[in-house]
Amino acid sequence: MSNARTAAVLVVVGAGPRATGLLERIAANAPELWSGDRELLIHLVDPHPPGPGRIWRHEQSPLLRMNSMAEDVTMFTDETSTIDGPVRPGPSLAEWAAAFSDGTEARAHAPHAPSPDPDVLAELRTLTGTDFPTRRAQSAYLTWVFRRALGDLPPSVRVEWHRAVATAVTGPADGPQHVRLAGRTAPLVADLVVLAQGHLESAPAVEHRARAAFARRHNRVHLPPGLSADADLSALRPGEHVILRGFGLAFVDLMALLTEGRGGAFRASADGTLTYLPSGREPVLHVGSRRGVPYHSKTRYRLQGPRPPLPRHFGPAALDTLIAGGRPLDLRRDVWPLMAKEIGFGHYHELFHAHPERTALPWPEFVTAYDRLDWYSTEMTALITAAVPGREDRLDFEALDRPLQDLVFVTPEALRGHVHDHVARDVARREDAAHSADLGAFLALLSVYGQLPRLVAAGRLTARSVADGLDGWWHGFFSFLASGPPGFRLRQLLALSEAGLVRFLGADLRVGTDEATGTFTAASPTVPGHITHATALIEAYLPGPNLDRTRDPLLRRLYRAGALTEEVVDDPAHTHRSGRIRVDPEGGHVVDAVLGGPHPRRIALGAPTDSRAQAAFARPRTDAPAFRQNDAVARALLRSLNADQHTGPADHGGSPADLGVRVGG
Repeated sequence: MSNARTAAVLVVVGAGPRATGLLERIAANAPELWSGDRELLIHLVDPHPPGPGRIWRHEQSPLLRMNSMAEDVTMFTDETSTIDGPVRPGPSLAEWAAAFSDGTEARAHAPHAPSPDPDVLAELRTLTGTDFPTRRAQSAYLTWVFRRALGDLPPSVRVEWHRAVATAVTGPADGPQHVRLAGRTAPLVADLVVLAQGHLESAPAVEHRARAAFARRHNRVHLPPGLSADADLSALRPGEHVILRGFGLAFVDLMALLTEGRGGAFRASADGTLTYLPSGREPVLHVGSRRGVPYHSKTRYRLQGPRPPLPRHFGPAALDTLIAGGRPLDLRRDVWPLMAKEIGFGHYHELFHAHPERTALPWPEFVTAYDRLDWYSTEMTALITAAVPGREDRLDFEALDRPLQDLVFVTPEALRGHVHDHVARDVARREDAAHSADLGAFLALLSVYGQLPRLVAAGRLTARSVADGLDGWWHGFFSFLASGPPGFRLRQLLALSEAGLVRFLGADLRVGTDEATGTFTAASPTVPGHITHATALIEAYLPGPNLDRTRDPLLRRLYRAGALTEEVVDDPAHTHRSGRIRVDPEGGHVVDAVLGGPHPRRIALGAPTDSRAQAAFARPRTDAPAFRQNDAVARALLRSLNADQHTGPADHGGSPADLGVRVGG
C-alpha cells in the first residue's frame, strides 16, 4: 500500500445519512473504478456520530418517532434503481430489526453490533414492518449501515472520523484543498471536498428577530424555527397559553414533548379511543397554519393490488417534451396537469385492481380513455364520474389541498368539532386497506417528486413558478399529503383537544403582537372576529435553506468570499433567491462566483443545494433521487481521484476518532 504522501485524500464534511449513502456507493463502485495502486483516505468531519449525524442521533427524546413505517425505510439500492454503478441490495429498517426478534441477536446482517441502549434493543426485538419506529431505532439502523459501508470498502480505502466542526475550506481550483476544523491548528489537506452537512440551522429572519425583541421587552417566550429535538422548552410554564404557527411534523414533535414529555399519559378504552391523563405541568397549545389542519396521516397498509407501473404520464418522455418546448413553463399551468394525471394514475390503478367492485368499467377500457385525456378536461371528469360511482373514491386535489377553504365558523368550539371530524375520518381512512387507492396515489406522488429535479435543472420554469409553485405550493402540498404523522399521533391530538390542552385556530393564520397587553395574538378568517392572546409563540416548522443566514461556519465563509453561489432564478417578471447552494446539475460541483463556474474540487449534496433531492433514505423500490445522485457522485469522485496524482501531506490533519470497527476492508 502507498504511504500517506501519495495517498488520494477526500474530505466529506458531514457524516449523517447523506454522507453514509455516499460512502456506501463508493464501496459499491470501488471494485470497478478504484485501482488500489495507492491509498484512498476519506476524512469524515462531523461533531455528531457517523451514520445518524445530528438529526438522527441517539441522544434525543425516546418519544420522538419516525413518520414512516419500518418496512418503508431503506438506505440501499434495489432493482428499480436507475444507476450506472452496481446495485447492492440491503435490508430495510424492518428487515434489519428482524434479526433481533428472537432475542438471540442473530448475525443476519454483518457486521453485527447490538445497540448499547436496552430500550432500543427491546424495541428492535418487537418491531414489525408496519410499526413507526422511534428515531433512536433509526439511529441504530443508520449506525449499522455506516459500519457495513466501512466493511465493504477495499483494503486500499481507509476512513477516519473527526469529531469536529469544519470552519473553512480554501485552496486553488487546480490544487490541494485545505479544510480547517474548529479547535485544531493543522488543516486537513484534500484532493476533493464534499459538503454533505444536511439540514442546517439559520439565524432568525427579520420577522423572527422582531418577535424575539417583543418577547424580551415583555418577558415572554419566542422560539424561532428549528429542530424540535433541540428546542429549549423549559421556559414554558404549566398552564401557559402558547401559539404554535405550523401544523406539520415539527408541531407533532412539540406536542409530544410538551405533554407526554411532561409526565402526562394516554389511556385507551376498549374501542381504541384515547383519553389524556394530564400531569398538570402542560402548557395550553393553540395551533394554526395556512391550511388549519394537520398533515394527512401516514397510511398503515400495503398495496392490495399490483404495483402501478410508474412513471407513466410524468416521466422522461414527458419531461423531454416540456423541456424541448422552447418557452418558459408555469408550474401550475403547464406542468401540474401532467403531475396530477400521474398521481391520478397511481390512485386509479390501485382502485381498479384491488377494489374492482367499486368501479363501473373494466380497467383496460378506463385506462385507454384515461391515457388520452387531459387531467382537467371535462371529458376526464365525465370518464371518472362514470367509472367511479363513489365520490369518496375519486381523487380531488383541490379539496385535499385546502380542506377549510371558504368555511366559516361562529365559535372556536364549532371549528373544534369540524377539525375533530376531519382528523378522525382521515385517520380511519389511512388505516383501512379498503382505501388503498390512497397508497397508489402516494407512490405516484413519490415518482413525480423524483422526476422534478431534472425539470428544475433544465431552467425551463419561470422565476415565479420556482418561487411560488415549486418551493412554495408544491413543497407544502407534497408534505401535507405525503409527510404526515402516524395515525396514533393524530388520535393523541384529538385526546389532547378533548382535554382542553390543544386548541385549533383555523386556516390562513395571522400572528401579531399586542403592546398594550404584552401578548402574542393569533387570528384566522376561519373564525371571524376571534383573537387568541398568548404569552408564548413557537414557530413550529423547520427553517428553509438560507445562505445569507446560515449558522454553518464553513458555508458562511465560502458564501461571503464568493466561493459559493446562491441559486437565483430571474426573468423579466420576477427574481427568486432560493437560499440554496447552486451546484452543477451534472456532478454536484458548487458554482464558484470567483471562478465563474463549477469548482472542480468541491461538491455539495443534499438539502441545502438547488438539486432539491433532500431525503437521504427512501422507501424501497422507488428509484430514489438521492440514491441516483449518490451513485453518480461516487463514480465521479473515484474516477477523478484515481486519475489524479496529487501529493497529499504526510500529516493529514490531526486526531481522528476511533470508529470502533476495522476500516478499509
